[in-house]
Amino acid sequence: MSTHDKTLKLVTNLDRAGIEERLGQIRDAARSANLAELAQMCAGFEGATRAQLEQKIRASLKWLADKPDHKALSAQLELVEINLPNLK
Repeated sequence: MSTHDKTLKLVTNLDRAGIEERLGQIRDAARSANLAELAQMCAGFEGATRAQLEQKIRASLKWLADKPDHKALSAQLELVEINLPNLK
């Protein structure tokens, strides 16, 4: 993710590996943006249950709600949230 806005390609067929890859990218982007609290919220997702992932994503989105400078991270989290029903 870059510092300028990009069009988010809507992907609705991510499997666990794809979801975990996106969450890793979000965590890394949060670290790069000095958003340590968000990076911590997005850590430890590997092998988590769907309910645990939902909890982490919702907490992260809530934390980002009043931070309009980080819309790209919110959009990525929303994309992951849309794909959570794909987890079996």
